[in-house]
Amino acid sequence: MSASADTIYALSSGALPAGVAVLRISGSRAFDALKALTGRDLPPPRKTSLCSIRNRNNDIIDQGLVIVFPGPNSFTGENCVEIHSHGSRAVVASIFTELENLEGLRPAEAGEFSRRAFENGKMDLLEVEGLADLLQAETEMQRRLAVEQSTGQLSALYDGWASRLTRARALIEAELDFADEEDVPDSVAAQVWHAMVELKGEISRHLETGGSGEIIRDGFKVALVGEPNAGKSTLLNALSGRDVAIVTDIAGTTRDVLSVDINLDGYLVRIFDTAGIRETQDVVEQEGVRRAVLTAETADLILLLQDKDSIPKQSTTFENRSYLHVRTKTALSSPDSNNGFDLFISAKEGIGLHQLRSVIKREIEKRVGAGQTLVPARARHKKRLEETLNYVSDALDSETLDLVIRSEYLRLAATSLGRITGRVDVEDLLGVIFSEFCIGK
Repeated sequence: MSASADTIYALSSGALPAGVAVLRISGSRAFDALKALTGRDLPPPRKTSLCSIRNRNNDIIDQGLVIVFPGPNSFTGENCVEIHSHGSRAVVASIFTELENLEGLRPAEAGEFSRRAFENGKMDLLEVEGLADLLQAETEMQRRLAVEQSTGQLSALYDGWASRLTRARALIEAELDFADEEDVPDSVAAQVWHAMVELKGEISRHLETGGSGEIIRDGFKVALVGEPNAGKSTLLNALSGRDVAIVTDIAGTTRDVLSVDINLDGYLVRIFDTAGIRETQDVVEQEGVRRAVLTAETADLILLLQDKDSIPKQSTTFENRSYLHVRTKTALSSPDSNNGFDLFISAKEGIGLHQLRSVIKREIEKRVGAGQTLVPARARHKKRLEETLNYVSDALDSETLDLVIRSEYLRLAATSLGRITGRVDVEDLLGVIFSEFCIGK
């Protein structure tokens, strides 16, 4: 029996013990498995029924709710069963023992239920990725972005573009193949290029929003940079609300990059505490300084911390990056030492932290845009969209070439779009994508 023909089962709810455990079975023998567990006929489809779940000796394991979903009207497109039992380890282990002894059943692999849904046409690849992101969402904005993907809204946009490319190619083929027919005007293909100019503009604008999708999904990266004892670790602890970093008065305490994730009004923010930047002969500290500079160069925003009156030596290092000059230890500063700073904080006393969070949020919204929807969320999406845009541009810029060549560019553009949703040639991606799922989904 092939892997796809096996009937699979798994725990689809959270870690045990729990109040309720949801066990899922999918495949051609799912209904037979339920009959073996309950010793009774199947309940009506998609209606909960209270049943006793029994072992081979007809002893009761538990009482639970069962639901059957006949294919193809199920999540996977196959016959599916859900068993809602009490969530003790002993109950679930006993049910799994019974399922293991049934012919043709095996435990599901990570993401296998979702993979079957994809293979059976219940979801496209964008929806699958959106579901994975939804399961891992930690903030409100991540949830919204994932819902747009998992419910097919982004797929509908890309499918619409693919349909316009297909129609454009059809008009070109009509001119090529039926140029001698009276009902096919000689200039019918000329109607295509105005539509392709509009499509190019739409894809370009969509790609420009790609950075906002990555910020929402992967987090807005903030690097805390400054000389030793500037208050970076103290600020990291204050923003996270816990003691993440060791804080001492000894210069060079932080040797490596530490990070913590915080939820800032629905946005994921990743804050990086770095080693103090200074000239040193210590080999370990030199590596810490190198990593600090590298972290700052890849951050979305740099907070350049300073607790002295003089301008820090490293300020010019990041002159081409987005950064804010922050005066730390404000409670200890003199009134005339606050010139040239964007913010004034004292992490120990909690002074200025609310203003700092507000500034970070404004920076995020500046990058993301207000009310931004339907954005490419992954680097894979952006790469294929860039390919699509390049092929459309090539078709538009090839006015001196044969119509057959220009039509081929449009075919390649549609193929690139199809690879985003999984319509064509994505077998090499499937293992990577479905490995992101937990077992039971």
